[in-house]
Amino acid sequence: MAIRLETERLTLRPWAEADAPALFRWARDPEVGPRAGWEPHESVEESARIIREVLAVPESYAIVVRERTPEDEPVGAIGLKFGAASDLARDASEAELGYWLARPLWGHGYMPEAGRALLAHAFDDLRLERVWAGHYEGNLQSRRVMEKLGLTEVRTRDAGGRLEHVLCVTRAQWGRNQAAGEKNDRP
Repeated sequence: MAIRLETERLTLRPWAEADAPALFRWARDPEVGPRAGWEPHESVEESARIIREVLAVPESYAIVVRERTPEDEPVGAIGLKFGAASDLARDASEAELGYWLARPLWGHGYMPEAGRALLAHAFDDLRLERVWAGHYEGNLQSRRVMEKLGLTEVRTRDAGGRLEHVLCVTRAQWGRNQAAGEKNDRP
């Protein structure tokens, strides 16, 4: 059964093939895909294929900004990759975090908000022990999101001719970070 995750401003929901026009609208932007390691989409049909083959899997979510997007329109994606779908997660107790967001929505705190919801789900509900993520050299926005989520750099590696920074957070680190955040939020 597909789940929805809700935050103050966002809904994270499963992808549907009917999302293809909205996906194409944002994924054709040449500033979005290459930062995350994929080519801009060239057609609505390609976006529909990506939904079927890549995004319509467990723990992959369309990001909806409730106050800014009409009729449940996705403006980005966030998800956890497991097993063979990930080249970072080593076993079933680990996953790899991936995400992207439409460029007009950059800088509004939406991605850290989505990431916190997904990591809470990963550690509290799925009982994962570790979540990995990577960003390419120069993608400082993605690095900042990862840092806000409590991930710390573990290593760098060559990823097809591009330098990739690999970061990680464990369940124990996540718990400590959340407890410290709650203490800081008290009056």
